[in-house]
Amino acid sequence: MLSFDPRNNSDRANYQILTNSVIPRPIAFVTTMTKTRVINGAPFSYFNAVSSNPPMLSVAVDRRSSGDHKDTARNIIDQKEFVIHVVDADNIAQVNDTAEPVPSNVSEVEKVNFTPVDSTSISVPGIREAKVRFECKLEHVIELKENGKVVTDLIVGRVVRFHIENDLYENESVTHEKINAVSSLGDSVFAKIGETFTIPFPHK
Repeated sequence: MLSFDPRNNSDRANYQILTNSVIPRPIAFVTTMTKTRVINGAPFSYFNAVSSNPPMLSVAVDRRSSGDHKDTARNIIDQKEFVIHVVDADNIAQVNDTAEPVPSNVSEVEKVNFTPVDSTSISVPGIREAKVRFECKLEHVIELKENGKVVTDLIVGRVVRFHIENDLYENESVTHEKINAVSSLGDSVFAKIGETFTIPFPHK
């Protein structure tokens, strides 16, 4: 078995090893709003659930090479609100197109023809094309450093409202088959949920 010290690897090597090994990774499409009320949207695969009590989600947003915040992180820090959408097979192509860099005064949501929809508990809109979305308020921003420089903002948001398509919700839960969620496998490779299996949880 090969063994590497990440300190001796290039940044790209560490990125490739992590993103091609820690799989499948769920993808979040995050909408935020600028101070001038432009709706920005971007995808993130460094994303996951943190806890259910309280309900919290996390998204890691890398800094620019200059050390400046990317639009998503800056907007969340400024406005303290954002919406996380579950990416599925029906919207992945449009979500992927939002990853193209554009000026902060350009709305990726408008650019790819997503349909904005008003939120209930926050001011930032979501998109109608997602089957599941979470309205979030900022709970924590954790600055991750390398060699004394902040390189990533780990954002933790508290879910203040769930939005779930009617036919997905059964017995206080969500039917995973009907979401048709898409995950990242690294290297621009994506996967749908394939064969599943059940292992009973051991009872104490």
